[in-house]
Amino acid sequence: MDKIAKDVGDIQSRLIDHRPVIQGEIRFFVREFEEKRGFREKRLLENLNKMVTEMNEQVVPKCTETMHEHLCEALTRLEAANHMAQRIQQRELEAQQSTRMQTCADRRKADWEEFMKEQARLKVEVEEEHAKAVGRLSTQYSEMKKDLAKFSRF
Repeated sequence: MDKIAKDVGDIQSRLIDHRPVIQGEIRFFVREFEEKRGFREKRLLENLNKMVTEMNEQVVPKCTETMHEHLCEALTRLEAANHMAQRIQQRELEAQQSTRMQTCADRRKADWEEFMKEQARLKVEVEEEHAKAVGRLSTQYSEMKKDLAKFSRF
């Protein structure tokens, strides 16, 4: 019975108690990591840390300064290009307005010429009417003169 209890205890410890297996895996992992790799990962991490520190202290400020210089230069060039574009746009607008003004001036000139032709035509009509009226009045006054001459003889 003791042997059976001991065997059941061994079976139970193997099925339920996983500590020996886990401890074996932990020992294997530590041996693999520390002994076989020879702290290679630690050296790699230290080198990476050193490289990052160097970047933060030297490269990033230099890049920031260079970027600032180039951005200022680019901003200056962009402002100059913007100013030139505005001048070109203003000239184009003035040219369009000049063209419109020239078109309007030509239209006004044509309207003025038409107006002057109409005035000349009206002047001719008025002069014709005036000549007719003068002719009628002359005829009327001649007739009145004749009538007056008739009455004065008496």
